Amino acid sequence: MPALGKAFLVLMESDAASMTHFPRIILAGLSGGSGKTFVSIGLCRALARRGLTVAPFKKGPDYIDAAWLSLAARRPACNLDPFLLPPGILASLFQERARPADISVIEGNRGLFDGKDREGTCSTAELARQLAAPVILVLDATKMTRTAAAVVAGCRTFEPGLELAGVILNRTAGERHRRILTECVEDLAGVPVLGCLPKMAENPIPERHMGLVSDQEFAGRENALDAIADVVERWLDVPRVAATARAACAPALAAPVPWPERVPGCGDEGPVIGYVRDAALWFYYPENLLALERAGARLVELSLLSSASWPDLDGLYLGGGFPETQADGLAANTMARDHVRALARSGLPIYAECGGFMYLCDGLVLPDGERPMAGVFPVVTRLCARPQGLGYVEALVELENPFHPLGTRLVGHEFHYSACAEPAREEGVDAEGPRLALRMLRGHGMVAGRDGLLLGNTFAAYTHIHALGAPHWAPAFVNAALRRRATRG
Repeated sequence: MPALGKAFLVLMESDAASMTHFPRIILAGLSGGSGKTFVSIGLCRALARRGLTVAPFKKGPDYIDAAWLSLAARRPACNLDPFLLPPGILASLFQERARPADISVIEGNRGLFDGKDREGTCSTAELARQLAAPVILVLDATKMTRTAAAVVAGCRTFEPGLELAGVILNRTAGERHRRILTECVEDLAGVPVLGCLPKMAENPIPERHMGLVSDQEFAGRENALDAIADVVERWLDVPRVAATARAACAPALAAPVPWPERVPGCGDEGPVIGYVRDAALWFYYPENLLALERAGARLVELSLLSSASWPDLDGLYLGGGFPETQADGLAANTMARDHVRALARSGLPIYAECGGFMYLCDGLVLPDGERPMAGVFPVVTRLCARPQGLGYVEALVELENPFHPLGTRLVGHEFHYSACAEPAREEGVDAEGPRLALRMLRGHGMVAGRDGLLLGNTFAAYTHIHALGAPHWAPAFVNAALRRRATRG
């Protein structure tokens, strides 16, 4: 191991004290596109290459960046969001994931103070305060010098209780530009500059309609991650960044994460719930899968793109993803489409989110034509050029279903470029057909301010939920699967 790597291990040694100290930083920006994802990914890989155990986190409802952070750190990333998780649970989840690590790297989202309203509720800054985490601001310094100091000074004093511990200047033009920027920010704003990244011709990880390309669709991902880490190693003072994380104050120890208890009746071997994880559908919070296991389910990983046969199932979970980029493969696998449709008609409990909902429809309309899907719902979705739903969601459960109790107020999020091309039926119309179980209090949903298409024991929505923010969901799913198991002996 290089001498610098050994020095890092001494600096970040995970003794009993550090396991309750939780060295941590939050990387934030002024807006989307500031470069914080690039820096976060590169820093995670750079630290991991030095022999450190890195716990990666992503603020907000984001599966794509979290997947790249997981690859970069070589450990599963965890999403933290003040809207999806109550404060106590948020701190508990962070500490559970951070405890085995030498350092935690938390990537913010949007601008530092941007939340769901004018007060900045649920912003990255609020997350920083809840975790007592120092913030390093990634600032796009294109065509500015002294103004950068004014921006940094404003961020440092804008809200009380925020520790702005450093700045990383991005897209700098040359050595003279970097020198003047650094002097201005440090002397006039009083915040240390921890690195200056040059302008780059292109991001080693391509982007498309929902952000970075899926890691599952990019063969050169390891080379790209190492290339980004090389840039971070060259242009950032990585030891000072790590020292900033180490200097974070020790937080109050949180209570254990309130995972669901095992559902009565599961016995030693609980019901089998399959979940699809392939290039088409892979948007799952790890906590959702873990909550199902804690509630008693035996999880089986499946694919809609493979010809491999499926085991007998007591439930099926279809997450979100990119059915639009895998539409040809999904359409070609008639065996899987027929099987899922037959399972739904047989009464199998099926829970689907966003991309999973798109797969359960009759078809998916793309710019070059329609592709047949599973045909569970008599609805067609159409891929659009602009987002059709984006942001936090609140919904009221207005129909009985196997997964969410009647009257429950759900919190979640949506981010979809597809829309229902044929309107789903409103509640109360044709009791034999699908009905919409959720009334949207915030967000778009499927149609006419509603979401949650329900047909038999199949429930599908554009709304994504987090199991720790909807603690009823995993036990309800397992109970529904137990009832199904009882019917098949």
